[in-house]
Amino acid sequence: MPSDTVDHAKLRHHGDVDARPGMLDFAVNVQGSAPPPWLRDRLAACLTDLGRYPSAAADLAARSAVAARHGRDPGEVLPLAGAAEGFAMLPRLAPRLAAVIHPSFTEPELALREAGIPVTRVLLEPPYTLDPAAVPEDADMVVLGNPTNPTSVLHAADTIRALRRPGRIVVVDEAFADAVVGEPQSLAGVATPDVLVLRSLTKTWALAGLRCGYFLGAPDLLARLGRGRPHWPLGTLQLEAITATAEPAAVAWEQRRAAVIADERDAMVQRLTALGVSVHTPADAPFLLLRVPDGELLRKHLADLGVAVRRADTFPGLGPNHLRVAVRGAAEVDRLVAAIEQSGCTYRQA
Repeated sequence: MPSDTVDHAKLRHHGDVDARPGMLDFAVNVQGSAPPPWLRDRLAACLTDLGRYPSAAADLAARSAVAARHGRDPGEVLPLAGAAEGFAMLPRLAPRLAAVIHPSFTEPELALREAGIPVTRVLLEPPYTLDPAAVPEDADMVVLGNPTNPTSVLHAADTIRALRRPGRIVVVDEAFADAVVGEPQSLAGVATPDVLVLRSLTKTWALAGLRCGYFLGAPDLLARLGRGRPHWPLGTLQLEAITATAEPAAVAWEQRRAAVIADERDAMVQRLTALGVSVHTPADAPFLLLRVPDGELLRKHLADLGVAVRRADTFPGLGPNHLRVAVRGAAEVDRLVAAIEQSGCTYRQA
């Protein structure tokens, strides 16, 4: 798709602008308003270290903790100031043609286009099943999400591996994989020379304001991605958060939370479909893709009632009748359902 036909403002849109302070937030995929108490305490204990520059030992500790968590070597870990930094690094790999699987998160496409990298979109139709044969053979980079934002589709690991070709790099955005029980389709634990896996700690751990994540991949690829970074690219608190959340007790907590999210998601699907709202299933992420005949009107009505949902027409392949909602607990869903009913928008299975 030629760059002059692309709406960069839509590619740049993020759900945080759909949620104003004080609103009931179904627009942003962060679980909770703050990290769990034990993690807050651990970060607070580092505040007395902020008079010193981040140490090489702290960086190594973060890499080692992540490596142990995924069964990798520390040299296969690149800590990041959020997944957004990882997307911004992709142009350093200088692909001749990047194929981006859509509908999906738009930030990697934006980063590639703004760096002058040619991009082609591979648009999936419902049920948004990945077909490796649909990717142009001359694409030497393929970018996809798993599970995918905003469709909540979880692609099979073997299908993703089928994207591999000589000379091609496959980039898998696993920003929400830690919210999937058992992470059955993750490629994070497999050392593959041409596959990069991107992880975010923003969502499950409620660390959006701290910006933490990491790349997993072959050391030579990580070296190319990291070329040109400044001294101390991550701060002390970021490195401590990456280390802490990779430790076994934290991973066990994460998996318990993933089980809660799965139960809440199933209950939420039932509540919404009972209203006549079309919910895309199967869903495996901590959010749901909705389709209603008057999505933009409903979104505005809900906003007037103090409920924020995410517009989804900014995702290539989707339109104004699509909305994305984060998975929330029963009390919040009660308020969402009541607001939909109060909005006057009624549905009989769109």
